[in-house]
Amino acid sequence: MTESYFHEQTFERKDISENKPAKGEYENCTFQHLSLAGVDLSEFFFIDCRFVDCDLSLAKLQKTVLRDVTFSDCKMLGLRFDECHQAGLSFRFENCQLQHSVFYSCKIKKTIFRNSNLQECDLSACDLQNAVFEQCDLSGAVFENTNLIQADFSTAMHYSIDPENNKMKKARFSVHGLAGLLSKYNIVIDDKIV
Repeated sequence: MTESYFHEQTFERKDISENKPAKGEYENCTFQHLSLAGVDLSEFFFIDCRFVDCDLSLAKLQKTVLRDVTFSDCKMLGLRFDECHQAGLSFRFENCQLQHSVFYSCKIKKTIFRNSNLQECDLSACDLQNAVFEQCDLSGAVFENTNLIQADFSTAMHYSIDPENNKMKKARFSVHGLAGLLSKYNIVIDDKIV
């Protein structure tokens, strides 16, 4: 049961006492320039909301509803998206720092990750069908038993994905990223033309 309902409001640094929003349901709201690092957002509802230039690092997300939420220019280190309420879980990320975040077993088809850093993220057992990783750094990101059917990695960087342990039919990669699909074989790929 939510405590408060907020609709079409904008919350900025001056609007949140002690950097913690009131527990409740937020619909079509914008949060900007806030530090929510380490804040307990468990069981909050965020529907059609935008977070702009916020720090949500290590925020608690147990049973948090994130439905059609956009994160832009946010710092989001170590978040446990696997603990969110999974029904209707949907979001997009633009220019975000997502290092060490966990998406384990999330069903997040068609998710857009644009110009974001996903270093050391756990994307194991995710349903990322039709997801887009545009200009994303995936160094150390874990893909294991992940559905990557028709996912777009054509501009992604530094990934290592085992095609034998993931569903990858019609996934898109650039020629320059092929080494990331062959890394388990420990072979050297030389792109010099002789």
